[in-house]
Amino acid sequence: MNNYEAVLIFKTELADADRNALLDRFKGHIEENGEVVSVDDWGKRRLAYEIADLKEGYYYIVDFKSDPDHIKEFERRLRLSDFVLRYMVIRKED
Repeated sequence: MNNYEAVLIFKTELADADRNALLDRFKGHIEENGEVVSVDDWGKRRLAYEIADLKEGYYYIVDFKSDPDHIKEFERRLRLSDFVLRYMVIRKED
């Protein structure tokens, strides 16, 4: 398994309970073939540039371990979500 880090930016229009449920759903996808090491909640922050007329997003940094084959499926699920503004998954050096 490799170490990865994902930056997830959610829309701020979500209620706290809905945002936490969405994060738990994505953590569940990771745990299907890996393990979540840590989740860092950065909270609401101003975006560097507007995305779809939105100026703020809710940031999470997720450190996890997973098989490389599982990353494409995880990114596909992030892409399909209407509440994810942006995401980036990178492999961390061991």
